[in-house]
Amino acid sequence: MAYLIKTPWWLSRFFYCHLNWKMPQEAKPSVYLTFDDGPHPTITPFVLEQLQQYDAKATFFCIGKNVAQHTDIYKRTIAEGHTVGNHTHNHMNGWFTKTETYLQNTEQAAKLIKSKLFRPPYGRIKRSQANRLMRQKPFYNIYMWDVLSADFDTTLAPEQCLANVLGNIEPGSIVVFHDSEKAWDRMSFALPKVLAYCKEKGWDMKALPQQ
Repeated sequence: MAYLIKTPWWLSRFFYCHLNWKMPQEAKPSVYLTFDDGPHPTITPFVLEQLQQYDAKATFFCIGKNVAQHTDIYKRTIAEGHTVGNHTHNHMNGWFTKTETYLQNTEQAAKLIKSKLFRPPYGRIKRSQANRLMRQKPFYNIYMWDVLSADFDTTLAPEQCLANVLGNIEPGSIVVFHDSEKAWDRMSFALPKVLAYCKEKGWDMKALPQQ
């Protein structure tokens, strides 16, 4: 499976510079943990409990159909001070989807997910799709990442998933985990240790701004 753990500077600067890959430095160092593909009836509550133990906030990029099925968990996520974002209604791969179809699917999810934050599933989005999402109401802010945990990779050992994050995270990092069954073995091992590491470093763990 081919993917990049650390987003190279040239990719975010020259090819997708109009998207958000990392957050600006702040007076107090901060990192931004994000979770894709939920909400899930048991995995998302596990994540919420771990975050609460470390007084951490995060951002959940939700799939519309999962929000429809687990509205109570979606509402709990918001009530506990986390931010949410649109991850399309059916986890669509933008590279292989017509722009109009992609936008319609995002709009379907938006009926349930009231947010201007957006992340393309698989990180795959055409320039035409990104431009339309950013320039038409509700004027989405598209967030990518600079550290990929790769918890979705079922061939990966949980220890390597942890190493992927700890070896690359730094102040301003946007880190991707998944609150999904596919990622469970690796995410459930790595997340508590990442939270403990960030707390030991004295970093704030913040949600992406809901704007």
